[in-house]
Amino acid sequence: MSAGTEKKPAKKKAPRKKLPKELAVINADNCTGCESCLEVCPVDCIDLKTIDRGVVKGTQQWCEIDLERCVGCEVCVHIPQKKSNPYELVVCPWDAIEMVPTEQVAQVVAKIGGPPDYIYENWDRLVGSAQHLAELKAEAG
Repeated sequence: MSAGTEKKPAKKKAPRKKLPKELAVINADNCTGCESCLEVCPVDCIDLKTIDRGVVKGTQQWCEIDLERCVGCEVCVHIPQKKSNPYELVVCPWDAIEMVPTEQVAQVVAKIGGPPDYIYENWDRLVGSAQHLAELKAEAG
């Protein structure tokens, strides 16, 4: 392999200590792929996705959250401030990220997690893993 084509090592998935009450979901239709959220994520669970739509439509890109690694910290939505500071520092300039209750995350990802054909092709990874987390949350009570 040449130096420019080296693969990045696979990210390790550590076992969860605690299941978050909410998980972050990116609305792919609103996301421009600016990577603001990717830069601030403390657990490195956000990746940039790109689909080449051909010459006429161009390239579509958006960020996607690996729900299995998301800890629900909300840093991708806003930078935590002191209680005395009335100004919230918003991370996403396009308001594309929302915190969703873990029990509802599978339904939300199925609707807004990416282009319909992308979601269909990646159903098990995207919606299946979200459903698994919802089931774990329901069992935990």
